[in-house]
Amino acid sequence: MALFTPEVYTAMGLNEGEYALILKLLGREPSTTELGMFAVMWSEHCGYKYSRPVLAAFKRYKEALEGDGFENAGIVELGDGFGVTLKVESHNHPSAVEPFQGAATGVGGIIRDILTMGARPIASLNSLRFGTLTPGVESEETCARNRYLFEHVVGGIAGYGNCVGVPTVGGEVGFHPRYSGNPLVNAMCVGILKLDSVTTAAAAGDGNPVLYLGSSTGKDGIHGATFASDALSEDNDAKRPNVQIGDPFAEKLLIEATLEALATGAIVAIQDMGAAGLTCSTVEMASKGHVGMEVDLDLVPMRESDMTAYELMLSESQERMLAVATRGREHEVLDIFHRWGLPAKVIGTVREGGKLVIRRFGLIEAELDPTLLTDHCPTYTTEAKEPADVVRARAFDITKIREADPTEALLTLLNVPEIASKRWVYRQYDQQVQTQTVLGPGAADAAVLAPRGTRKGIALSLDGNSRATMLDPYAGGMLIVAEAARNVACTGARPKAVTDGLNFGSPENPEVYWQFREAVNGIAVAAEALGTPVISGNVSFYNRSDLGEIPPTPIIGMVGVLDDVTCALPSAPVHPEGLMLAVVRVRDVAVVQEGLGASAYFAYVHGIEDGRPTPPLLTGELVLCGFLARAAQARLLSSAHDCGEGGIAIALAEVAIGCESGFVVEIPEFGCSRADAALFGEVPGRVVVSFTSRHADALNSLADEAG
Repeated sequence: MALFTPEVYTAMGLNEGEYALILKLLGREPSTTELGMFAVMWSEHCGYKYSRPVLAAFKRYKEALEGDGFENAGIVELGDGFGVTLKVESHNHPSAVEPFQGAATGVGGIIRDILTMGARPIASLNSLRFGTLTPGVESEETCARNRYLFEHVVGGIAGYGNCVGVPTVGGEVGFHPRYSGNPLVNAMCVGILKLDSVTTAAAAGDGNPVLYLGSSTGKDGIHGATFASDALSEDNDAKRPNVQIGDPFAEKLLIEATLEALATGAIVAIQDMGAAGLTCSTVEMASKGHVGMEVDLDLVPMRESDMTAYELMLSESQERMLAVATRGREHEVLDIFHRWGLPAKVIGTVREGGKLVIRRFGLIEAELDPTLLTDHCPTYTTEAKEPADVVRARAFDITKIREADPTEALLTLLNVPEIASKRWVYRQYDQQVQTQTVLGPGAADAAVLAPRGTRKGIALSLDGNSRATMLDPYAGGMLIVAEAARNVACTGARPKAVTDGLNFGSPENPEVYWQFREAVNGIAVAAEALGTPVISGNVSFYNRSDLGEIPPTPIIGMVGVLDDVTCALPSAPVHPEGLMLAVVRVRDVAVVQEGLGASAYFAYVHGIEDGRPTPPLLTGELVLCGFLARAAQARLLSSAHDCGEGGIAIALAEVAIGCESGFVVEIPEFGCSRADAALFGEVPGRVVVSFTSRHADALNSLADEAG
């Protein structure tokens, strides 16, 4: 007779085939704790069951799969011996259930991923999506719920970020009815470190002690990884225990204690206890290091003494780390954490032989090879099917849509929440803590920071375009990478690397799987062409509710480097008097549907979400980014602003608002047959720049050299 009925393991997120595979791998029935460990490690959130085969399109990801796997985040060389590390993570489902804590702990978790690379976290960004806020498209009750989620998610980000001492310097906010019931909360963190002090998560050294560092373990967040790998439904309130509770003050202490401890050289390996808690950290560290571990859960600092092995291993309590120290030097680490007022204890030992052994009350609750949980998670491929929306978009005829009054259309677009100023949001965030922020939200197309110890600067952007991706996922994937690179380049930085947040519905839906595959391929092609490899990221599936699937929403975080941070450009000139304006553009872009397909103009002025977006000319985008960086470093430009949603007309309006000055311009037609296409068409590779007349000849020469 089987120890577990289907009702038990399916409730944990495992299916019949997976349970059978567990029995085969173990050669016996699992214990309750072991079953729970398999469930969280084989969840989509941790195991990437559906996404792993597709993500092989990313060169760095494929290399990691064939090697020892990813570390907690990727690293980009900054120069002067420094490196930049960045990563984005989603916290969508927790934020739908408990928006304040869901968003707050999303910020805390991504900060710890950066910290465990040995880096000091220096900046946070976020990408948010919600349902509509104003009744009309949706019911008043739904809009009220969306406003509640919006306000409390922003409050959670501010409440945690402002207290933890990491500035929130950028991001984006979008709205669409299909996010009602399942908002998206993607948090990005960036850190800086010395390249000769990068840490690893790979446990090593027979007999080395395993250290528990940080806050005590409680019963919050149990099966959080499984919760993140399932669809939301009407019983969301019943899932509140799956949501973790954050303490930003404890996180601040954890940051300082960890960096100080790492500086001693006594730590061999370290990892955040994030998704799947102690299970993920013990399993992944042991597996990555090809070693075993013995852990005594009786030694774990806990809030409630009656916690079971199952609860202790699966709790996702926040502000915790697991480390391996050099034997005989563990007290150097423990003393530092105690001095910072944080719990820190030796809870186990690294052992050769490859077995992970978990004890509670003197009894063995789990004994297994950790690679069974990391290397044997099954992968699935869904038969992909092109959605009808995409087929229809290709055949869309823009000539059947009348042209709107230009002034009314401009005012309508400027009033759309997705395009309007996000000042209400970013004014709640501390942007200047650590005093390294040069250009923050609202000042430039990307945030710019000036890290201490170098003249170089870092430009950061986080972008997404769900409408374009919904109507042409492959083009949408390319467009987001190109836009993120362009935004970074508009500050004068050279784009260097990408981190991605891939938010989709159920991968078991053939149409969603097709969207995911095509978008990933588009991102991969663009990242390769622009020389900005995808060095880290996150996949979030099952973003659906009783209202249906969300639009496909890949998010791209981009980092760029300025050789001289004092050359950083704002999006609008600081002193606009007497300046000239021009549009710098990529030549020979194959414009589709005059740039009006999948545009904000069609969506908000005409109420039509249809048509194909114009894909970027990637060779031209690379040239454009190089031109902007060289022009900025030569101090030939006063500002640069990307023409994104709403086209040239919206970009010019934003420049005018930003510099609080009016101007008269003649907008070129660029081959358009309609005035609305010239004004509001969204053709990638266009940037509005300002400059003095004395620099005009030099800019023309630079543009000619660039091609």
